[in-house]
Amino acid sequence: MFPERIVCLSGESADICDRLGAADRVVAVSAFAPTSMRAGRTIVGGFSTLKMADLLSIEPDLVITFSDVQAQMSADLIRNHCTVLATNQRSLRGIIQTILLIGRAIGCSAKAEKLASDFECQLQYFRRDELPRPRVYFEEWDEPLISCIGWISEAINLVGGEDIFFRLEAKGSRDRAVEATAVCRADPQIIFVSWCGKPVDLGIIAGRPGWQAISAVRNNDVHVIASADILQPGPGILAGVNQMAGIIERWRR
Repeated sequence: MFPERIVCLSGESADICDRLGAADRVVAVSAFAPTSMRAGRTIVGGFSTLKMADLLSIEPDLVITFSDVQAQMSADLIRNHCTVLATNQRSLRGIIQTILLIGRAIGCSAKAEKLASDFECQLQYFRRDELPRPRVYFEEWDEPLISCIGWISEAINLVGGEDIFFRLEAKGSRDRAVEATAVCRADPQIIFVSWCGKPVDLGIIAGRPGWQAISAVRNNDVHVIASADILQPGPGILAGVNQMAGIIERWRR
């Protein structure tokens, strides 16, 4: 028997369940779930916070968590006798594998295989190997500066850019902290900004010491991408990949 009362504690797992036709079995979500999945459902926390009593009162038969940020939540849920599926996708390949994993866990394997295949095909549609390739800086957070999360770095390189801090081995946020002076030295020609959980202030970015000399700032090539479109590692990142591809193509022209 597959789970009938699912709780999704990250936006992408709620989105995946919805795309697999299992939205009616999702009984609670986080505040970062897609708008359509928040409607009419209990909100049991943010990304790094959890209302444990509210969640337990729902009596879920599966809770889906994500990443080291939710590792303690996962442990606490297990201690409270919940069944937990903890995913930790950090790459484009990892997103595909997670779609398949969640599909198997909730009894939607065939739909998951199609969703994963469609996602991979659409990624390849964006592939660009032309030269020149602009130097790109992607900023995930501002205090401290966080960059080069795996799937985003891969996506930037896929669509024709060159991530100035590309490091496949960098996983946790502490591993991905960068210095403002290092950004200046790398002189990115395009900057993408997506701060998780708060609006981007482009004035702060342009006003950093020395950043007026950066090519992207000087040429007004600093672009905001909604966090829901790129920072939640599921099929929804195609929206952000599409935006980055278009901006890089315009730069090349």
